[in-house]
Amino acid sequence: MPDLSARLGRLAGRWLLSGLLISLVVWLLDGETLWRELRAVSPLVIVPALALTVVQVVLSAWRWRYTAHRLGLHLPLRLAIQEYYLATFLNQILPGGVLGDVNRAWRHGASAGQRLTAVHAVAIERLSGQLILVLVVAVSAGWLLQTGRLAAPGIVQPETVPAVVAALILLASALAFVLKTGFFRVMLERLGGYFDRLRRDLLRALLCWPAMPVQLGTSLLVLASYLGVFLCLAVAAGYLDSTGAAIVVAGLGSVLLLSMVIPLTVAGWGIREGAAAVLWPLAGLPAEQGVALSVGYGALVFVSSLPGLAFVFTGRRRERG
Repeated sequence: MPDLSARLGRLAGRWLLSGLLISLVVWLLDGETLWRELRAVSPLVIVPALALTVVQVVLSAWRWRYTAHRLGLHLPLRLAIQEYYLATFLNQILPGGVLGDVNRAWRHGASAGQRLTAVHAVAIERLSGQLILVLVVAVSAGWLLQTGRLAAPGIVQPETVPAVVAALILLASALAFVLKTGFFRVMLERLGGYFDRLRRDLLRALLCWPAMPVQLGTSLLVLASYLGVFLCLAVAAGYLDSTGAAIVVAGLGSVLLLSMVIPLTVAGWGIREGAAAVLWPLAGLPAEQGVALSVGYGALVFVSSLPGLAFVFTGRRRERG
């Protein structure tokens, strides 16, 4: 019972932090303008946006199934889709944004009898998605900065570069010293077997032909569907008047997706809106527009995850069977 109370307390704390961050963003912005931007989004956007979320889940589930098969695990596509919906729903209501994925890895490992392989299948499948996201964010940020559509904040001044370099050298030297100590050598030797297993699984499921192009290509399509939701919202709100504007929104949207990786709140709420409030003015756009898109995106993703609620009970019956 104390353990359950502690878990509920942590969950409540994460939801409270999400609420506080969103409240702070709303307090710092013009509330009337933000409400007007939210009302500007046409309800008609729900249909194409939700259709895109179905594509997201099916593609993601297929990517997971492909990864599992590369590692020698059986996973029917229909079951993968059900489990992915369940994981998406849990990620929307539980803190950290990864507990749903931990759950599907545990359930798959329990049914397949190979827990570690099942965990690696989920981890590698998610890794391929994160690799594409980081690459797209880097390309988008580079394009936005080069074309002058995004103002670079003057955080690092030329006179501070030597100090930054010296700090990095000092950090690297300290890390090298620590890794040479006997304790870490023993730890690395004990973990050597596991890392060798992880290396083999990475080679089989991601870092070989044809796994890499299949993984990255599928992940690119999944990311395109996520950004498509942002673009649907932007079109419905009347924000897009040119191809350049669409590219800017997609680029900024990719950064918002990356900000959601920070596991401090529930489903990225609060952090995503804070990032939008900072990024949109840097691109010369009203902060309220970015926050409105962020809130609309979060709401649509939550609604799209609700089918996963039904699979909570079907999954429990399957486990008992």
